[in-house]
Amino acid sequence: MNLLHNLFTIILCLHILSAESQDPAASSCNDNTKANTTTSRSIDTLLPKLVSGTIQNGFIATSYSGVHGLAQCRGDVSSSDCASCIQSAAKEIRTLCPSQSDARIWYDYCFLRYSTDRFFGEVDVSGVYLINTQNVTDPEAFNKKLASVMDEISKEAVRSSSRGLGRGKRDVSDFVRLYALVQCVRDLSEINCAQCLAIAVSNFPTVCGDRRGCRVLYSSCYVRYELYPFFFPLDSQESLDSRLGEKYERVVSHVKN
Repeated sequence: MNLLHNLFTIILCLHILSAESQDPAASSCNDNTKANTTTSRSIDTLLPKLVSGTIQNGFIATSYSGVHGLAQCRGDVSSSDCASCIQSAAKEIRTLCPSQSDARIWYDYCFLRYSTDRFFGEVDVSGVYLINTQNVTDPEAFNKKLASVMDEISKEAVRSSSRGLGRGKRDVSDFVRLYALVQCVRDLSEINCAQCLAIAVSNFPTVCGDRRGCRVLYSSCYVRYELYPFFFPLDSQESLDSRLGEKYERVVSHVKN
């Protein structure tokens, strides 16, 4: 009986994790930008190019007939997870934003956007915060560790060899470990990547204040920290199922540079 119960629990966890990985974390449809028939057709032609380019290289920024698009997978995920994510993103963004010419969608593993405005290389810190609803038990110790790891991985991300990705861990106590990841979109220069990450981290005290986890989903960079493993590679004793039961609230950022 215990064996059947454990098996059911494992299957349930896998189902929840699979569903979470397939659902968008956030999306944004600019209602001030209505796509006419020509623009809509251009978007439909551009999306497969974004998908194929991302599957091949993990990133692409390209244009078609006046529409500019960018797509990128998180740098630590497998090629199969990248492919699955970006295919879902390209399909879901047209469902969520069927008539807008400026749209963005964020998943845990990938990001996709398009617009009639040429945005390549620009720092854009409009987006969404996802904030854990629970607070840490020792804010002073936690925030010191958070500042330290964010400084380290931000410096890692801006190095050209890192392709915008930085990851790190810190032990907050004997029983609590902090995990953090940052990533810039790969069309940014090193200085623009550093700027985007600095803005995201500087907003932690007011937006994420003392929470157990926080995700900053900007249009130019991605910053996340948690008290459970969420990035790859996993150590032998780590698993992703610690996210089960965690609850988040959503805050929209309208700041744009």
